[in-house]
Amino acid sequence: MDGVEPITNELTLNNGVRMPALGFGVFQSPPEETAAAVETALRTGYRHIDTAAAYHNEREVGEGIRRAGVPPEEIFVETKVWVSDYGYDETLHAFDKATGKLGVERLDLLILHQPAPDRFERTIAAYRALETLLGDGRVRAIGVSNFMPHHLAELLAATEVVPAVNQIELHPYFTQPEVRAADAEHGILDQAWSPIGGITFYPGWGEDRRSVMEDPTLQEIARAHGRTAAQVMLRWHLQQGRSAIPKSTNPGRIAENFDIFGFELSAEELARIDGLDRGVRNGPDPDVARPERFAMPIPEA
Repeated sequence: MDGVEPITNELTLNNGVRMPALGFGVFQSPPEETAAAVETALRTGYRHIDTAAAYHNEREVGEGIRRAGVPPEEIFVETKVWVSDYGYDETLHAFDKATGKLGVERLDLLILHQPAPDRFERTIAAYRALETLLGDGRVRAIGVSNFMPHHLAELLAATEVVPAVNQIELHPYFTQPEVRAADAEHGILDQAWSPIGGITFYPGWGEDRRSVMEDPTLQEIARAHGRTAAQVMLRWHLQQGRSAIPKSTNPGRIAENFDIFGFELSAEELARIDGLDRGVRNGPDPDVARPERFAMPIPEA
């Protein structure tokens, strides 16, 4: 790393809690592969694991954490409440389900998975439950996911604690500048899901998707640094002060995605990547209600 400006793998949230900037995601990771992937990630050096009730693999995440042999206090565990568990009492119980499956007593970060605009009064109640869990010390930080500026404004008007994190789809082809500006105004950290544009599928959404990995500009920048396009994108996120949550079950890719601390992108290269934005999301529109999907039940622990 001689000659390279060091970049820390740590961010400080708006309530003073420190969080590893680079997390390991398990979205769409089959439960039977998740424990091994989490174990591999932790042995590789990751110390931040991101899961969700709706991924149906929290139990396997907990197993992978235990198998890795890393002291629990060194691991930052983040999960999400699904819409079917929104509501004050329901969300308090969702915490019990999540911790029971993960095998932990306290969560480092608990966030709401969707704004669910068709039932936003339940979203507000769910967030108030997160505030209670935070006040009781059962979670260290709380936040939201997929909240657009108008969702955020409505939430802030009805609650007390500003979210620490907003986890959103964010990659070079979809940079969401308006969301990032709203988050920055309130001191909310942007956390990128699909940070390298590689979500596998979302039926009915993003049918005309183009691979970010194959973008000529990213390939050119990657060659200049002797790196991959994925490593360049993850470095882009971290250099701009964001958290990023790449996912993989392939040990080689898991290691590759973590190896982003030995090079630096120039201001010109960062600007070129910023300029790739197409303004088209790959995943679902948070303003579109999905009643059947939202009704998906989350099993007990």
